[in-house]
Amino acid sequence: MLNKKFIAQLKKDYSTNEGERRQIGSWSNGILHDAKRITFALHRGEIKPAAEKFKELESIFERMEKKFGLARINGEGSYRAAAEEYAEAKMLYLILTGQKLDKIKGLKLTYDAYLGGICDLTGELIRYATNEAAAGNFGKIKETKKIINEILKELVDFDLTGYLRTKYDQARGNLRKIEQMDYEINIRQ
Repeated sequence: MLNKKFIAQLKKDYSTNEGERRQIGSWSNGILHDAKRITFALHRGEIKPAAEKFKELESIFERMEKKFGLARINGEGSYRAAAEEYAEAKMLYLILTGQKLDKIKGLKLTYDAYLGGICDLTGELIRYATNEAAAGNFGKIKETKKIINEILKELVDFDLTGYLRTKYDQARGNLRKIEQMDYEINIRQ
């Protein structure tokens, strides 16, 4: 009653897919972990080591794309999470090195990786501003507030929904935090 060749092909396809999924997941988890470490290094002012680590991660992205193809890797949640975390770290790096937020050269990230990363970037900018304020660099609060304002000004036009709407709402909350921080510093000075 069963077509044995059909069942055998299903088993083979399933096995191949599961093997790829595990490999993509393993590489993606490494990227995610390292991207978080880069973010923490950037907060400590370790710009040059962060730049070197980005190169390593970019080569992993390229190997994954070459081995599995873009459609395959973008279909895995672990990869999407890693791409978003990487985008967040790279955007923080661009800002801290005085560059514009822009498309990451050499990588083919999806729009949701960029948008999620940019929304999350606002939280890292709050952390950066808090650390700068603690060090007495109060001028950084206004600079950071301006950057977050610019980001939110652009994001409002996207009319984000679902997962990205949650990220956007968090970014709006971060704008309120930096506004409150700026207000409190201005009152005390």
